[in-house]
Parts: sequence; C-alpha cells; structure tokens
Amino acid sequence: MSNAGKIDKSMVSRVLLINPNRMKPPVTPIALDYLADALARNGIQPHVLDLCLAGDWRAAMDVFFARTTVDAVGMTLRNIDDTTFASREFFLPGFKEISDYVKLKTDAPTIVGGSGFSIMPEDVLEYCGLDLGVVGDGEGPLPMLVRMLTEGQDYRHVPGLVYRDGAGFSRNAAIWPDIQAAPPPGRLAVDNGRYLAEGGMGSIESKRGCPNRCIYCVDALSKGHRWRCRSPESVVDEMEALLAQGVDCLHFCDSEFNLPASHARDVCREIVRRGLGDRLGWYAYASPVPFDSDTAALYRQAGCRGINFGVDSADDRVLRMLGRDYTAEDLSRTAAACRRQRLTFMYDLLLGGPGETRETLERTVTAMKRMSPDRVGAALGIRLFPGTRLADMILAAGPLDSNPNLHGDVANNGRLFRPVFYLSAELGSEAPHYLDKLVGGDERFLLMRPPQAGDMNYNYNDNSRLVEAIRQGYRGAFWDILRRVSDSGSNP
Repeated sequence: MSNAGKIDKSMVSRVLLINPNRMKPPVTPIALDYLADALARNGIQPHVLDLCLAGDWRAAMDVFFARTTVDAVGMTLRNIDDTTFASREFFLPGFKEISDYVKLKTDAPTIVGGSGFSIMPEDVLEYCGLDLGVVGDGEGPLPMLVRMLTEGQDYRHVPGLVYRDGAGFSRNAAIWPDIQAAPPPGRLAVDNGRYLAEGGMGSIESKRGCPNRCIYCVDALSKGHRWRCRSPESVVDEMEALLAQGVDCLHFCDSEFNLPASHARDVCREIVRRGLGDRLGWYAYASPVPFDSDTAALYRQAGCRGINFGVDSADDRVLRMLGRDYTAEDLSRTAAACRRQRLTFMYDLLLGGPGETRETLERTVTAMKRMSPDRVGAALGIRLFPGTRLADMILAAGPLDSNPNLHGDVANNGRLFRPVFYLSAELGSEAPHYLDKLVGGDERFLLMRPPQAGDMNYNYNDNSRLVEAIRQGYRGAFWDILRRVSDSGSNP
C-alpha cells in the first residue's frame, strides 16, 4: 500500500524525524537537528526519534506512536553502506526493516532524505517500498512538501522531490540555495550532549557543496557542485549554542574545511575574536592544498586539535588519474607546515584505484613514512557510486562481472546499488597482504579491517575499541582517539 497519502487538514502539522543509523560509536544526526529547526521556523511541530540512542528501537517506536500522532515521517539515510572493501556491509536491509515498521505504526507518509539517499534515490525508494523523498538540501523542500500535503495541494512541483509516478519515479531538480545569510540553527532537537558522551564529539557545517572533480566522489551529487558558505558569524553562533550544551569538541562535516581558504580563515578569526579557541576544540577534513604554516598557526589558535587531509596517494600519476590537482611534493610541504606549528594531522589514503600498481603503492607507503603524519589512514579499494566519473568509466567498459578490477555484488547490479569496489587488478590477488607487508607493522598506519578485526582498526563501523575509549573519557575525531590510545599504551 502506498504511504504517500494526504494529511488530515484538521490537525496541526506534526512531523516525526527518525534517525535509523545505529552504528557505534554513534555519529550526531546533524541533518535532523537542522531539519527540526527549519520545520519549527515554518510553523510545523518537529519530533525526533533517535533510534541510535535507543536500546530497543522497536520498543522506542511503540512508545512514541502510542502517545503521539504525526502527519508525516522523515527518515534520514546517511550512508548506503560502510564503503569499506574489507567488510562491504550493506545498510539498506536494516534501513528497510525500520521503514517497514514505521508503516505498521502509522498511515502518515514517509519521506526519505539524507546524503546517502541523494546518491541513488529511486533505487532506495523502490527497495523500501516507499513513495516520497527529497534530494539535496531539505530545509526548504521538506516544510514545503508537508504544507502541500496538509493542504491537499499538488505537491509534485516541490524542488528536489522524488515521487512514485505510475510505474516508476519522477525526480525534480534539486535546489542549492545560498546559505550565506541563513540564521544559525538552534541545535536543540538532538541530544548533542549525549552524542559527545557516547560518540566523542559533536558536529557542525560551515559550508556545503564541492566543485572538485575527484573521479570517485559523490559529495557534489548530494550537496551541489559549488561552495555554499555560511557566514562566519552564523557558524560561530552555532558553536556557542553547542558549547552552552556542554559540547566542547566538534568535527566540521564540510567536505574540505579549507576550501575556499578565505572562508575557513574568516571562520577561524571569528572563533578567535570571541575567545573560543581555548574553550572549544575542533577537527576537520581538509585538502592538502592550499595549506601553509600561517594557516596551521591560525587553526591552532582557533582551537583546532587535528586535521584529516584526504590525500589519496603520494604517486603523481595516480593522483592525476583520481582527478586530484596536487602533487606528492605538495604533500611534503603541507606535512612540514603542520609539524612546524605542532598541529596534529593525518593523511588519508584511498588505494587501489585506476593506475595503481605494486610500484605506485610502494612509493606511496614509503612517502608516508618519510613525511611522517601523526597517523596514516589506508583504505584499499574504491566503492563505485552511480553518477561519478569512475562509475561512468566502468559501466562504459562492459559488463561488471567480466571486469577483473571489480569486487562485490557485480551480478545484476548495473545501477551499482549494492556495494561494488574497484581494486586495480595490477595489484594481484594478494593486495591486502602486500599492503600489510609494505606497512610492516608501523603503528602510524591505521588499516581498514572487517569490524572488530585488530586493535587499531580504521573501520569505524561497530568499533568496540573506540566505544570503550570514549566511555573512558576520550574525546575527538575517531582517528585521533585511536592515536592517543595507541601512544598511551592503554588498553580500553
């Protein structure tokens, strides 16, 4: 039965926002906090049901629906799978189990959104037997859609809407609004203090979108192809709102915090101007260029505790193949700038892509040891996502099941809905063992393993060592918690 029916106009609009992501350590469902604020600003009463923090999610849902009637249900899908070659865990069966239970509890329409959903919305809706979703930013379209449903109007013109239409689905173009003047969200709908206690950090955005052309990345698909920056004043207002809740450790969710560089510097200067640098620490993802010693010094003054640079490789040919616009020499300069200012940093590698050989892999590992980041994250294998240049190249090359570079669910999966990974066949069948041999037990390297495999597993999916370290009081980005646990010699 379709659950995209009309809402009873005699009722005050109430929307339930559900976080179905139960992975541990828990990650703040920042999208629901932002959406709840947008709904409230539009006169719609939001409720949040956070199943990540519920011991028994069915019981939590039973209690909620026994007490409250809602007019629509919003569900966020942050990730399709864990994007990890070593484990290849597909999250959609668990998501569908929750959405199916929602349909048992209410006839209200279920609306799906989130960064994972935006990558392949029609496939997600079809798999889950749902009818409605929103691609891209939801703060504008979701209140509009709820109001259209409430008033019995034709909702099919809502921007970014994906809806069941006859035998298939139709999709409206997403909008990528300017968020420079957007008011800071209140951040009161989610239990941010508990996420600090159980997840080790809070979350915040300073911008959305990315114009870069990395051949494997989906950020531009889910957030737009241009930078959309918030005002530094709004960003720091939000930081102060979280600090008032006791959240004194944050992670910027921006694809790359230092792009554009001028905006990141302005945010840092505003943090310093308000005297927050000594009261609140933060981490970020960043590009290795542009980055210099002055930037590192400003970040530290503003409270930065660590930077995760997504560098992918230290081989210039592989970097060009991946669509990167910097060189191995640039990585050396950035590493030197961080060390000069005593800024903790890691380099994240994405290994095994097009052009990767045993020789390029060895050059990269050797370069990492020479540059000596505080930690090196090493992921072997690249998840193929539809709409990326890498996926287009692979699909144009012929059937998936005859491509020697592909691993995972290659049969009858031409839309790449289920996890498929690219791992260069030139590395040979023993690629993981070869990487282990190159690393040689160097404790600076964090390797992706199946869940629970190894003490310093870089796979954050159900990582018991991280969970225990956070329970004991460690705070910060997961990679930095693993670093400090290892360096202290403790055994959480």
